[in-house]
Amino acid sequence: MLSLSEVEDFLREQGLTFESVSDKTIVVSLPGTNKQFVNVALTVGETQFRIETFVARNPDENHEVVYRWLLEQNRKLLAVSYSLDHLGDIYLSGTMPISVMDIHQVDQLLGVVLQNSDNSFNVLLELGFRSAIEKEWSWRTSNGMDLTNLQAFTHLFE
Repeated sequence: MLSLSEVEDFLREQGLTFESVSDKTIVVSLPGTNKQFVNVALTVGETQFRIETFVARNPDENHEVVYRWLLEQNRKLLAVSYSLDHLGDIYLSGTMPISVMDIHQVDQLLGVVLQNSDNSFNVLLELGFRSAIEKEWSWRTSNGMDLTNLQAFTHLFE
């Protein structure tokens, strides 16, 4: 059966940064492309393994469009799904029986969570925070400021 120490050993071997947050849970920081990093909580329980990451905060606008997009993505996913917390913040998580988990499965789930969290980030920002992005773009361009971290959204202004 998978143990927390096996997961920690695997993460060390991969050169990943992680910290223990309880006797059953560690949080590993994975490098992202759209997000600078993706923090993933891994919980190794007696009967279940849980993986979870924060994806984006509660959208400012277009909730229906955002939620529809999330549900459409859920239809394509295996082992993990998008969900909301009581504040409306968006998470990606999954729970598996501990009996089917091994380090190979942990590695695969980390890849799925990283890929989907990172790849969905800009889409969710565009769908749920477009007005804020437009205001920021306008303010930065009118003040001659750097637009580097807004480059993913240049298509909105062409």
